[in-house]
Amino acid sequence: MLEKNIRLGSIEQVKSFVNIAMSKEFEVDLYSGKYIVNGKSIMGIFSIDLTKPIKMVASCDENDVFATEIEGFVCE
Repeated sequence: MLEKNIRLGSIEQVKSFVNIAMSKEFEVDLYSGKYIVNGKSIMGIFSIDLTKPIKMVASCDENDVFATEIEGFVCE
């Protein structure tokens, strides 16, 4: 299980993140407060508060290439 806090601050970042997530066969979920959305859904992502960091949980190893691909979105 890979868990990171990410920030998606622009439309381009959302599109880029979704494209990366859609290329994977495992689930990618985004948690914003009490809401959970599919990280592969542009509509889902735009339904949450993007002004704050979002908890991302992916059903993959922490050493998966996905962790490297999303490095630009990770915030601490």
